[in-house]
Amino acid sequence: MGTEKRAMDSVAVVAVPFPAQGHLNQLLHLSLQLASRGLDVHYAAPAQHIRQARARVHGWADEALQSVQFHDLRISGYVSPPPDPTADSPFPSHLMPMFNAYIAGARAPLAALLDTLSGSCRRVVVVHDRINAFASEEAARLPNGEAFGLHCLALSMLLGRMDANHQLLRENGLVFTPVEHCATKEFLECASRARPSKEISPGAGILANTCRALEGDFIDAVAGHLAADGKKLFAVGPLNPLLHASVLEQSKQRHECLNWLDKQPPASVLYVSFGTTSSLRDEQIEELAAALRGSRQRFIWVLRDADRGDIFAEAGESRHEKMLPEFTKDTQGTGLVITGWAPQLEILAHSATAAFMSHCGWNSTMESLSHGQPILAWPMHCDQPWDTELVCNYLKAGILVRPWEKHSEVITAKAIQEVIEEAMLSDKGMAVRQGARVIGDAVRASMVDGGSSRKDLDDFTAYITR
Repeated sequence: MGTEKRAMDSVAVVAVPFPAQGHLNQLLHLSLQLASRGLDVHYAAPAQHIRQARARVHGWADEALQSVQFHDLRISGYVSPPPDPTADSPFPSHLMPMFNAYIAGARAPLAALLDTLSGSCRRVVVVHDRINAFASEEAARLPNGEAFGLHCLALSMLLGRMDANHQLLRENGLVFTPVEHCATKEFLECASRARPSKEISPGAGILANTCRALEGDFIDAVAGHLAADGKKLFAVGPLNPLLHASVLEQSKQRHECLNWLDKQPPASVLYVSFGTTSSLRDEQIEELAAALRGSRQRFIWVLRDADRGDIFAEAGESRHEKMLPEFTKDTQGTGLVITGWAPQLEILAHSATAAFMSHCGWNSTMESLSHGQPILAWPMHCDQPWDTELVCNYLKAGILVRPWEKHSEVITAKAIQEVIEEAMLSDKGMAVRQGARVIGDAVRASMVDGGSSRKDLDDFTAYITR
């Protein structure tokens, strides 16, 4: 035990997230998991994004955050405009000034941090968002550094990138949609500056926020490809904590929505949220409101626009204020609208929640499926169309609300209401919900002793402290 402890003490792990909420969140969860195993963990990001990640993380005790050392990667200032819901593309282009400032400025302060750690540690292990390939290059510069990329998306996306006509896709009738089709040219150019290499992993290998219960065959295929190049794959998901209803009841600081959920029947509430990088048009919000009202189903609706580059910048009055009084009056006793930050993990873990209408970002997808919740899929951009394909057509744990190809259209209240009623009331919806529960049990089993993800996290820890 003493030898093992000394090995851990002499290794520093440096997490380098890309500064978007779903990416910040996953690497903070991984950092907390590694720190809980006794590793010396450092989380390096711009100060406002450290503050954002810490403020929004759920499922961990406050003292857990004290086990990670946070480092400010000082970058130049940038404008932080509000999102434009009327834009032609649903991609959050208003975040580009922040993304560009990060890519241009984060490398130098990261290099300085790594140099400092390198002088006092036997090994420096950089775990970086795969977009941040510059972090892998900085690790390679060190005499005692190595790097692993964290793949924050579905691992099957890597297989699609390698071969969009792969046997696994063909045999399962899956149509691969690459990110390039669903993001702006400006973002793709920015990402190519951050990750100029075409290699899947420029470092020692990849960690993936997935598990065998969801993507077992894809894990084997990608692992084989990496092994041929002498690189490793560790499937360590879900990274998010797995919550239980009993823990929710004992929580001291409860969001008011959890008290509301406590009063609802089991599996009766539809949770509606489209993440932190999506903003619906006014006309679409009106149609969704009409669908929720018309369905007469219980719901929690997180009605907020996409994050700004700096979420702590002055936001001003919400554009939704005018419609809220009448809508909340019409749905009183049936629904709850949240216009601020919502405790998504706790909502998904609550026994009253029945399903999740979602943009299908991978972070939300993992949080939903790991708590056995089916997804009403409404993809917006980037990887979300593929996640939708995987959830609805491969895992059979979701129902499509609107295909990505129709992102420029306003979906009618009638069409949305039909999907809500199908999910909540029909035999097909019941089968999908039951299937999601079975998947949830399998995902959770992967994280207990003897589970595949627990083993991969054990193996990763052993490898970096070898």
